[in-house]
Amino acid sequence: MPSGLVKQLDNQAKQELTSRSELTRKAIARYLNSQSNWDKIFAYGEKQAKKLGIKEKDIDRLVSEYRHGK
Repeated sequence: MPSGLVKQLDNQAKQELTSRSELTRKAIARYLNSQSNWDKIFAYGEKQAKKLGIKEKDIDRLVSEYRHGK
């Protein structure tokens, strides 16, 4: 890890009265949870698109139509 980032991590851990390891663990957990949520959102979108018969080539047109109220 770059030394500047380690320094920032140590400063933040000190402010939060916690350890570098605990702060890193929380950051990794938050990142993994965020990725999992995005995976669920994309899976839902794919399921809905399939259900509605929307193809990838249709997306730009549909977004444009929606934005212009058509």
